[in-house]
Amino acid sequence: MRNRIEIPKGIYGITGDNFSKGRDNYFCVEEMIKGGIKIIQYRAKTKTTREKVKEVKTIRELCKKHGVVFIVNDNIDLALLVDADGVHVGQDDMHPDDVRKLVGNDKIIGLSTHSPEQGMEAYKNLNVDYIGVGPIFPTTTKDTTPVGIEYLEYAVENLHLPFVAIGGIKAHNIDDIISKGAQHVCLVSEIVGADSIVEMTKSLQEKFKEYKTSDNYKL
Repeated sequence: MRNRIEIPKGIYGITGDNFSKGRDNYFCVEEMIKGGIKIIQYRAKTKTTREKVKEVKTIRELCKKHGVVFIVNDNIDLALLVDADGVHVGQDDMHPDDVRKLVGNDKIIGLSTHSPEQGMEAYKNLNVDYIGVGPIFPTTTKDTTPVGIEYLEYAVENLHLPFVAIGGIKAHNIDDIISKGAQHVCLVSEIVGADSIVEMTKSLQEKFKEYKTSDNYKL
């Protein structure tokens, strides 16, 4: 019996301490929550395991306090340790079927995809709850070839499961993404690197309200 939490629509927040102007991940998450974000993914590529453990425990409690969905990137052990709401893996990480065996049926599993083929495989054959679609544009957060708007359009039309548009998305081009039908959008450096994370987040969340009447976009 599946009883998983739904992926909140709007901005999908991800930590990125390489872009946060020296501010720690806890501070950034706290500010994102103040700005209205309802889902946070903890991603820390350069920290030691002990640093991650210490940080993920405090951020998990913060998210739980405010009713924010908490996802851990890659580190399934950390997700299990803090009873996170879910885990997000990439194409080269543990297979989603094996992840499911570890985390159980009540946890969210997200999977990064970079092509229509990977997206359709996830939709038809993999036990995942949502996928990442991207990187849409060139990005400094990952060394991956951009997939462009075309894959986003394909996902809207053909992949009937939640997806998060990600990669190189900024305040100046997010309208192009939302207007295509994306209901979940991630910006990393644009948010954690903003002078005011709260104000940036609020302004980005407002963008979704402008497209409520779109034929493709249904809140």
